[in-house]
Amino acid sequence: MSQFFYVHPDNPQSRLIKQAAELIRQGEVVVYPTDSGYAIGCQMDDKRALDQLCRIRQIANEHNFSLMCRDMSELSVYAKVDNVAFRMLKNNTPGPYTFVLKATREVPKRLQNPKRRTIGIRVPDNIIALALLEELNEPLMSTSLILPGQSLAESDPDEIRDKLEKQVGLIIHGGYLGEQPTTVIDLSEGEPVVVREGSGDVTPFL
Repeated sequence: MSQFFYVHPDNPQSRLIKQAAELIRQGEVVVYPTDSGYAIGCQMDDKRALDQLCRIRQIANEHNFSLMCRDMSELSVYAKVDNVAFRMLKNNTPGPYTFVLKATREVPKRLQNPKRRTIGIRVPDNIIALALLEELNEPLMSTSLILPGQSLAESDPDEIRDKLEKQVGLIIHGGYLGEQPTTVIDLSEGEPVVVREGSGDVTPFL
C-alpha cells in the first residue's frame, strides 16, 4: 500500500519533501505533480524501481526516458548541449518541455535510447517537483503518468490513488492539474524537431 502525502502546491512542507526523497532513495516508485500533469519517477540508477515503473506504464525498456533536473547546470552534466541548444533551453526552461539530447557518460546506459544514445531532459516549472529535486540532490528518472490505453497524463491524484496505490510507494497530492503531457523537442541532431505537441508552445522551435 502506498503512502499518500498532501503537499501544499505553493509552500511545500519540508518534512514531507524530506520523507518523499528518503522513500525514493529506498527504491520506491513515486507519483508527483509537474507543470504538465502528474509524472511517475524513481531513482536514476535503481534498476528494480525502473522495471516496476515500466510494468505500471506497460512500456518497454527502449522507451525514451527523461531525467527531471532542477536547473540548467544540472542538465548539462547529463546531456551534450551545443550553443544553439543551450540558447533554446535557456529561453524555455523551466517549462512544460522535454528536450531529447545526446546523453553524456553520466547517464546509465539502460536509460538511454539504445540506438541513438539520447536521453530526455526536463526542468519542471512546479514548486513541489523542484523542492523534491533539490532535496534529492540529483535528477529523478521520470516519465509522464500516461496509463495503458490512455493518451493524456493523469491529473487527479485521488483517481491515481484508486488505480495505483498497490503499485507505487508514494503518491504526492499537489492539487488537480492539466492533462496535457509535455511538448517533446528533439535537439540531438542540431535542428529542433517537434516530436510531440503537448502543453508547451511549439512556436519557438518552428
